[in-house]
Amino acid sequence: MIELEGVPELIDPVMVAAFEGWNDAGDAASTAVAHLDREWKGEVFAALDAEDYYDFQVNRPTVWMDAGVRKITWPTTRLSVVRVGGEKPRDLVLVRGIEPSMRWRSFCNELLGFAHELGVELVVILGALLGDTPHTRPVPVSGVTSDPDLARRMDLEETKYEGPTGIVGILQEACTHAGVPAVSLWAAVPHYVSQPPNPKATLALLNRLEDLIDVRIPLGELPEDARAWQVGVDQLAAEDSEVAEYVQTLEEARDTAELPEASGEAIAREFERYLRRRDGGGPGPSPGGHATADGSDTASYLRDNPGGRTRPPKPQRPGPDDDESSDD
Repeated sequence: MIELEGVPELIDPVMVAAFEGWNDAGDAASTAVAHLDREWKGEVFAALDAEDYYDFQVNRPTVWMDAGVRKITWPTTRLSVVRVGGEKPRDLVLVRGIEPSMRWRSFCNELLGFAHELGVELVVILGALLGDTPHTRPVPVSGVTSDPDLARRMDLEETKYEGPTGIVGILQEACTHAGVPAVSLWAAVPHYVSQPPNPKATLALLNRLEDLIDVRIPLGELPEDARAWQVGVDQLAAEDSEVAEYVQTLEEARDTAELPEASGEAIAREFERYLRRRDGGGPGPSPGGHATADGSDTASYLRDNPGGRTRPPKPQRPGPDDDESSDD
């Protein structure tokens, strides 16, 4: 059961949620919410009862020492609130946890009851999936919703996905049926380099969230981490000619697909985003696999070699029927 402990009256609250597990390729989504919590010094004020939703043989508790006393941390979902300052301050309710093992409907109903009690005006759920996208290009982030009116107002896609889904898709549909506006932001992580962390995908999710809810997010060292990550993957890919050739194939496919988007309207939209960020100032592993673009369950593609380094394996070339649409 959720217990509210000393939560102040909130200003235009938005709930931002992410869950480790199948919906979190490269840990990109959960790391994004953790970044918000850390940068804005969020304080945990509520937690769901771990007994109700988690299989402890799948997500095991951890034991640690605190001043000589043994304590246990149980896997669960915790909630915190942060206040974003500026001319128009607003509050973010951050939900960070692990995809539940059972009782998903009750899990979503608890979160929705919490959102209702705090007057949450919008729920944004972050996710990441494995896709046929090259690491050398900007990370694709799709914004989807089940609400046609919300899709028109916020320039989002109305989801048409059919197939296996995770807690992100279930929570979004629960919000829709409860009349709570909800959006899912999905980052595509290159399937051939899926081992966490992926700061480039995390950064892309935060940039899209920044645009969606009109707040300035302090990025800290994330931009530099993202550049270092790409340089590292470039070096690993260059060591294997087949991987380098495959990455080039993905680049060509991506560039060809995006040619129609190089319109005046698209360029103007990107320039507006640049100006907003410039003028705004301010500082700038789970069990199982992860969601893929076609909804299948895929394990990590990275492995450790005897030398202790991690490198991308020789990936399978996508077939003609592969679908690159977003999961929901």
